[in-house]
Amino acid sequence: MKYQNQIICILFFLCSTITFAQKEISNQVVDFFKDAPVESASVYIKSTAIGTITNADGKFVLRIPKENVSDTLVVSSIGYSTEKIPLDQFDSSGPIYLVEEVASLDEVVLEAEPRPKTGNEIVLKAIAELPVTMPDSSYIQKGFLRHKERNKKEFKWLIESAISVYDSGYNVQANKHLKINVDQMRKSYDLRDIDSLFTYASYLNHNNRTRTNPKNLRRIQIKTAELKKAIKWNDNRVNGLQNIFQGKLNMFRNVNSRKALFGEDILKTHQFKLDTILVDNERKLYKIKINKGADYVGLDTKGIYNEGYEANGWLYIYYDNFAIKKVEYELIAASKEQKSRSKRLFDTQVNHKLVINYKEYNDKMYPNYIYYETPKLVNVGFKPKNKQEEELAEQFNKEERFYYTVQEILFSDIVLDHDKINVELQNNWDMDIFSPKPYNKEFWETYNVLLESEDDEKLIYDLSQRASLFKE
Repeated sequence: MKYQNQIICILFFLCSTITFAQKEISNQVVDFFKDAPVESASVYIKSTAIGTITNADGKFVLRIPKENVSDTLVVSSIGYSTEKIPLDQFDSSGPIYLVEEVASLDEVVLEAEPRPKTGNEIVLKAIAELPVTMPDSSYIQKGFLRHKERNKKEFKWLIESAISVYDSGYNVQANKHLKINVDQMRKSYDLRDIDSLFTYASYLNHNNRTRTNPKNLRRIQIKTAELKKAIKWNDNRVNGLQNIFQGKLNMFRNVNSRKALFGEDILKTHQFKLDTILVDNERKLYKIKINKGADYVGLDTKGIYNEGYEANGWLYIYYDNFAIKKVEYELIAASKEQKSRSKRLFDTQVNHKLVINYKEYNDKMYPNYIYYETPKLVNVGFKPKNKQEEELAEQFNKEERFYYTVQEILFSDIVLDHDKINVELQNNWDMDIFSPKPYNKEFWETYNVLLESEDDEKLIYDLSQRASLFKE
């Protein structure tokens, strides 16, 4: 009996330690005048990298380590006032209200210091300052990845992982000095069809150097195992993390790479127009419109015609030091060939959507949140030629046929200690987000993740009940 009591006491102590090791807070961020949720607002602990962002409903959940429970919570969003709340006074009984706030362009004109005046000049100045504003020494970021694929009706695929990203710094090539590891996995559901003949044709053309036309393929003649192999090959080719971090879409980190999106020819493929001056966390920043240039934009993707685009979007650049705060970037089909391809294969002209939000930490700008969306090759197009074929065409309902992939990454910790970095680098690093890993409940109880919207939660729940393909 005595030993039983001791065991109970030990268990109680351990549970108490876990309970008080961190504090979990949640709330909703709302526009004060519009009474509408503020999406993608930054919610973080002052002077740390610990934080999250609000979802489409303006809601967030944040787990706070024990050593930070007496710190200050900062809630900010571009174009709004900033709220600073001592954590020991945090109250979740009512929403956190933000008020729209805009700086006047007239204030900038009156500045005595000569400054760039046009959008093009401001962007070129920001790029010239990247060696100063971007990290110049090695670091590791810890983050949460949500990878989802869907059509217009439902989720077809979902993976949620914890990842680490190691980078030697801005001045070195990302493809040689940037590494990614999948640390843990908490969800892996797959409901995709395995009848993707277009993917299979691409797989044959790329690996066997054939000239296979997907219209000549017959599903009944292809083994399911071969189709699965083709799908997994395409997953890594199109949706691997290396595309986001080591490729051209990591436009500021890789600005010095060959044929960079924002490299030497930036003003040939892009034009920038100053829109207004906004406020972010009590600092002014330029809001700049990204427009098309005289030349098309291309991504030089191996084995894929990823050319013939025009750019569209917004850039947000701090007024005081010209650091990049945020980019919202789209590549839209513009050439005749790309317009035809995009319409036929994807039913959309927008081929790439990218959002990168940066956070200042120790006077350097680190990626804080990344959103990347791209359409996905799934089925061969079908154009009915007669009444009989019109009935067959119902199988290719647009809501079910056209897929797109979304990858979201939230970074919530930065490691700058070189001894800790060297220890982690001794491990085997594997960036394959599609390789299943055992679920570690204790790990996820203390890890910060992106909160799903209410609509996405319903779709994810439905997917989890029905998924079977590739389930391991």
